Amino acid sequence: MKNVITIDGPSGSGKGTISKLLALKLGYDYLDTGALYRAVAWKVREKKTDPENEEDLKKILGNIKINFKGDRIFVDGTDVSSDIRTAEIGELSSQVSAKPAVRAALFSLQREMGLQGKVVIEGRDTGTVIFPEAENKFYLDAGIEERARRRYEELKDRAQNIEHRTQTGNNMLTIETVMEDIRKRDLRDSSRESSPLMKTDDMVYIDSTHLSIEEVVAKILDHLK
Repeated sequence: MKNVITIDGPSGSGKGTISKLLALKLGYDYLDTGALYRAVAWKVREKKTDPENEEDLKKILGNIKINFKGDRIFVDGTDVSSDIRTAEIGELSSQVSAKPAVRAALFSLQREMGLQGKVVIEGRDTGTVIFPEAENKFYLDAGIEERARRRYEELKDRAQNIEHRTQTGNNMLTIETVMEDIRKRDLRDSSRESSPLMKTDDMVYIDSTHLSIEEVVAKILDHLK
C-alpha cells in the first residue's frame, strides 16, 4: 500500500504541519486523526459526560456524526474547527482516546477515509493499528523542550490568551505548564492499553528538533517508496 503515508509521533512533534505540507506537495488528501478524537472530546464536554465512564462514551459514539469539509470539521452539523483546538479539549481528547471503546468506534472511520487512497494520515497509531500494511510509515519526534515551545506558540496563535485549562483548573499559559501537559500526554499515550503510541522497526524515524519544516518534508520525500 504505497499511496497511504502514515506519520505518527507525540504532541508537538510537528506532525500536523508536516503532513499538510507533504500532502500539498504530493497532491494527496490529508487526514488528521487527532481531530476525530478532539471532536469526540468536544461532544463529551458539551454533554457534560464523564470521560472515564465507557458506557456513557458508547452512547455518545453511537449517535455522533463527524464530517470533514475541506479543512473544517463538523460534529452533528456544528462547525467545531476552532473549538476543538483549545488546550482544554486537547487534554480531554487525550483522556478519551485512551478508552478502547473510543478507539474501536473511530477505527473503521479512519480506515474508510484512508482506503480511498492517496492520503497522508497522521496521529499516534496510524502506522501500527490503522494502516500497519502501509509501505511508507514515519515516526516524527523532537525534544520535549522544543515540543513545548512549539505547542506554546501554537496556543498563543490560537488566541488562548491568559488562561490554560488543565485537569487541575485554570493556570496561566506558560511554557512550563505546556511542558507539564505534554509529559502527562506522553505518559498516557505510550502506556495506554489500547493502541499505545510506539515506534516500530518498519517506520522511518525523524528527529525534527533542529530541522526546519522544509528539511523534514525533504527527508520524508527522500524515503518514500
